[in-house]
Amino acid sequence: MAKKQTPMMEQYQRVKDQYPDAFLFYRLGDFYEMFNDDAVKGAQLLELTLTSRSKSKDNPIPMCGVPHRAVDNYIDILIDKGYKVAICEQMEDPKTTKGMVKREVTRLVTPGTTMDLSGEAAKQNNYLTALSKGDSGYNLAYTDLSTGELKVTSVDSEAGALNELINLQTREVVTEEEVAPSLDKALTQRNILRSVQLQVLNQAEVAYLTQDLTNQGQQRVVALLVSYLLTTQKRSLAHLQRAVAYQLSSFMKIDHRSKVNLELMTNLRSGKRQGTLAWLLDETKTAMGSRLLKQWLDRPLLDQDKIERRYDRVQELLDHYFERQNLQEELIKVYDLERLAGRVAYGSINGRDLIQLKTSLQQVPKIKYILQTLDVPAFDGLEQALDPMEDVATLIDRAIAPEPPISVTDGGVINDGYNHQLDEYRNAMQNGKHWIAQLQEKERQETGINNLKIGYNHVFGYYIEVTKANVAKLPADRYERKQTLVNAERFATPELKEKETLILGAQDKSTALEYELFVKVREAVKEQIDRLQKLAANLAGLDVLQAFAKVAEDYHFVRPELNHDHRLKIEKGRHPVVEKFMGHQEYVPNDVLMGDQTSILLITGPNMSGKSTYMRQLALTAVMAQMGCFVPAQRAQLPIFDQIFTRIGAADDLVSGESTFMVEMMEANNALQNATKDSLILFDEIGRGTATYDGMALAQAIIEFVHNRVGAKTLFSTHYHELTALDAELDQLKNVHVGATEENGELVFLHKVTPGPADKSYGIHVAKLAGMPHPLLKRANQILTDLEGQAEVKPKPVSQEKKPVIPVKEKEPAPLLQEDNGQLELFATKPQGNQSSKADKIAHQVKNLDLMSMTPMDVMNQVFKWQQSLK
Repeated sequence: MAKKQTPMMEQYQRVKDQYPDAFLFYRLGDFYEMFNDDAVKGAQLLELTLTSRSKSKDNPIPMCGVPHRAVDNYIDILIDKGYKVAICEQMEDPKTTKGMVKREVTRLVTPGTTMDLSGEAAKQNNYLTALSKGDSGYNLAYTDLSTGELKVTSVDSEAGALNELINLQTREVVTEEEVAPSLDKALTQRNILRSVQLQVLNQAEVAYLTQDLTNQGQQRVVALLVSYLLTTQKRSLAHLQRAVAYQLSSFMKIDHRSKVNLELMTNLRSGKRQGTLAWLLDETKTAMGSRLLKQWLDRPLLDQDKIERRYDRVQELLDHYFERQNLQEELIKVYDLERLAGRVAYGSINGRDLIQLKTSLQQVPKIKYILQTLDVPAFDGLEQALDPMEDVATLIDRAIAPEPPISVTDGGVINDGYNHQLDEYRNAMQNGKHWIAQLQEKERQETGINNLKIGYNHVFGYYIEVTKANVAKLPADRYERKQTLVNAERFATPELKEKETLILGAQDKSTALEYELFVKVREAVKEQIDRLQKLAANLAGLDVLQAFAKVAEDYHFVRPELNHDHRLKIEKGRHPVVEKFMGHQEYVPNDVLMGDQTSILLITGPNMSGKSTYMRQLALTAVMAQMGCFVPAQRAQLPIFDQIFTRIGAADDLVSGESTFMVEMMEANNALQNATKDSLILFDEIGRGTATYDGMALAQAIIEFVHNRVGAKTLFSTHYHELTALDAELDQLKNVHVGATEENGELVFLHKVTPGPADKSYGIHVAKLAGMPHPLLKRANQILTDLEGQAEVKPKPVSQEKKPVIPVKEKEPAPLLQEDNGQLELFATKPQGNQSSKADKIAHQVKNLDLMSMTPMDVMNQVFKWQQSLK
């Protein structure tokens, strides 16, 4: 028979049953306690001591707890690990309540709804995303609850939805129902928490937020998002901005793999921000500016007019050094207005936050004056849009003490002179303290006890303390004992009791009135949240522009010239991040010249010579240009790219369980399937993950496919020197190489890209640089000499059909696919028995294969099937 639970544990279990997927922090006095499974798991995750509430050996209840003053730190740990925390508060004063204290969950903290972000996290957005299946794809709505930003878009596929979620770095996804198993698995693999919200508000209940939306699916997903927020937060969401719909086609598309390859925001080696383009460009002075810069980096523009407007403002700031310096000095004093607005709406703002808000607003007139002194048309609209909100700044200045305490309920928050009644209470308290001091002196004289003192504590109130050696000197008729200590006794007198009532009454009333006044100030500021958010957006934009001007000056960036006729001409271009580490004097700049008659640069040269850096620097230059930033070059003419695709570096995708070669083929296929003539493609060493002839065949086929069908600007680096012969057959392909030379038998990298193919690979030289044993290097040279003496492998001249077949002379080992009178055979010798019938069947399939309708990925998959069949 199960042991009956105590009333408290019954209450705990009722609350816990409502939040089965969250840790329940149950308030008991000065602690938040966890019980049962929560306690066992929580103690492990938080490194707490696990105890038990019931001392019975038969039915112990696991228990652990955290102090209420330190609870935020423990919550943050659990949230960072991907868990939810339900905070259950005491809703009544235990001192005045008979029986069980009423308790309720006042907030459910989840990875996507955490508000308290500090340090480096303050410079990042923390997005919560709602996802719903539409008629022709998925609708996504996302918000940063700490800033009130709310945006919505639609994508046409599951892959598109996952790519957007990864790009947003969202930590939590809300759905109304179960999602496709493949999508659910992908979210789990990437540690993105998925939450389900069954009850969704109707359209009328979210009309204010969705009034600018015409797509019903987008309206629905916003309603789903807001429903989840109201369910979890249980408080005002007044700071949520109207939903802004955007189309991914309005921005340069860069999928998440390409962003990783280019190290836009995460360093491939360290996983940190240092060594990335975001790290280089982030000379912002405010947290909200830093977040906006990341958003611009995430979504480079396609609209040339908008890009040019950013250029104009960057140029003016670059030309006006002293004004820019003054602007930076004022922006440094601006706090995070977006998140301050969020805390106002949430009711979690304190006096110090309001002082930060006042300080920030006091900088706005100074910033407006700086823009006026620039006296240039580029900033006219922005200067007029900066609202100094003098009414709000004045209110805070009058009401809030210059150095208020953190707590808003213990007094000391409101300024003297702001409220007459409060001043009277404070006066009574001050007079009372003066009277107490006078009474202490009077009692000392009357009793002759020089060390007699009057003190106060929250439990016993005011008391007269006398050492035990002097107790006999006290008049028994006036002194009433209140407390006994080790070396002293504490007493009360009728006079002391009378004044205590007056003083404490004034103190309680003063504290209550102060909180009431603070709430009114907070609510008055809350009514101006819309103005505050607009001001924050304008200041953040100005902050990013001054950052662009600073890096342009510091690193000698230039204003790009944009065009729509596919001309790409970069003179003395650099990789901005590599250059910062190496220094401007040591970095070797390079040109990238691709007119309207060149779509592909085939790049050869040894490893470590700088081919990948050369490719990446072009992509980074394009991204920077379309962000509105100046670029690292002496001169740059660029088309506006609609997409960037990359296949750079060798890495397994451990999350998805895909090998290096499979990742290579998938990324290549993504580019081949989706790129347009307005795209930029970077292919680094395609085909190296498989056998030589397979790799070379794929590489040539991919080059031909891009040249003949896609037409995108493409940089293709390779160690297959045989492919350099393609420039005679493909009129839009040009050979370039990264120079290297030998000096006294040693390899010297020149890091200079020049026209024409490389003469050799220098692979053994690179192995020597890596410290390979001398006997091994000597043997490698012997083998190389033998191989070079054999017949060379060259690409077959490209016919009109562009069939990528690479013939091999008799001295070479027979490849898997061998040509014989136009027929492809799978083996150099005829197989026997059952294997013969399989080979004949596959040979028939090869003969009838329509190569021109297949992508390289299709060809690879078909060859894999044949291979498995023959095994």
